Amino acid sequence: MESVNVKKLLEAYFEGNTSLEEEKKLQDYFTNQTVADDLVQYQPIFAGLKAAKEERSSKAFTLPESKPKTIKTWWYSAAAILVMAFGAGSFYFSQPHYTQEEKEALAAFEKSKNAMLLLSENLNKGAEQLTFVKQFAITKDKIFE
Repeated sequence: MESVNVKKLLEAYFEGNTSLEEEKKLQDYFTNQTVADDLVQYQPIFAGLKAAKEERSSKAFTLPESKPKTIKTWWYSAAAILVMAFGAGSFYFSQPHYTQEEKEALAAFEKSKNAMLLLSENLNKGAEQLTFVKQFAITKDKIFE
């Protein structure tokens, strides 16, 4: 094979653009034939790839058997039911339960609170009017002095 073709194939190989057939040609060139002087630097790469391809492990591997996942799904279902029951129970027990007497007392409290707010508003309006009277008195005293 010409070194120009080999250089083109090497460039395509390092860019990842070669087919399996072209890679086999490169492998054969660098392992079986005499290599051009300017391409000798690539020979160890392909020799290492050939050696790695021929390596075989002598150790036997056994994969652990997996257990069925049905037990976990049962636990998830039970946990979801407990969470839902806890949420519903806490919502139910967080609501106040008043007797008739307590309800009447709350209604009376609301009425008295509204009456006090109305009284407060009217007193505030009266206090505003007093500031005008006070200003009038100050002005009157200045004029009659």
